[in-house]
Amino acid sequence: MSDAGCPDPAGSVGGFLCRAGQHLRAAAIETPRLEARLLLAEAMGVEQAALLREPRAPVPPEAATRFGDLLRRRLTHEPMAFLLGRQGFWTLELEVSPETLIPRADSEAIVEAALAAFPRPGARVLDLGTGTGCLLLAVLSEWPEAFGVGVDLAPGAAALAARNAATNGLGGRSAFLAGDWATALSGRFDLVLSNPPYIESAAIPALMPEVAAHEPARALDGGADGLEAYRRIVAALPALLQPQGCAVLELGLGQREAVSALAEAAGLAIRGCHADLGGVERALVLGRQAGLG
Repeated sequence: MSDAGCPDPAGSVGGFLCRAGQHLRAAAIETPRLEARLLLAEAMGVEQAALLREPRAPVPPEAATRFGDLLRRRLTHEPMAFLLGRQGFWTLELEVSPETLIPRADSEAIVEAALAAFPRPGARVLDLGTGTGCLLLAVLSEWPEAFGVGVDLAPGAAALAARNAATNGLGGRSAFLAGDWATALSGRFDLVLSNPPYIESAAIPALMPEVAAHEPARALDGGADGLEAYRRIVAALPALLQPQGCAVLELGLGQREAVSALAEAAGLAIRGCHADLGGVERALVLGRQAGLG
């Protein structure tokens, strides 16, 4: 790495941060200085504030090696969450891995909609395609009397979600299993959550490289029209929901009308739709129609 434009000496915290920021900026990373600090703090096992307090402090050799490895991975647009191994969601800190989608702030609209649509703390909750467990665990963290089940096609994802439950003190009120959507289940639930794959297959290569090249395709690919997973979920919901239960499904941009039509054709009622912080209609709330058995 060149020292051009870096006031602090090579080998120091400031020198490492300056040069790393230059490389990240050249790789079109949006927040190069912040990410350089995050990576060096991770490599050194310190808080970011410690780096800013002592910019001329030396970086230990083992930390320098670790930092170099992390930086090289980030320059290939591997997501920061995978490099750090964790991501915040709701009030939780969650382990992440390439087995799962990285939890996003947009998905917190699903939690908000669920809490508003079914304000019953003793609920039985199901999360289809649980991934990290973020949706289910966020709801359980707000409902101390609730119990939840998370299902994911990937055994590694189900195991990771179980670890997240244990880490966040929710292991005793949740269970996770690997299975093919609702075919792995019997019984009815008060609340069903899902963030299914909803990207059209042909659109995936054009996604930002952090997503297209690094997050699991099975959790992104919604088929030719982006609706394949919704068809399976809405077909299963009448048998999964308690009579007064509801489901909250995450939507992609512009999918409300199409998913609502699928739900109504399956005998479900549309209870509402909540927008995320960006104004996108993100959380579709469904219920059983009156008279369904």
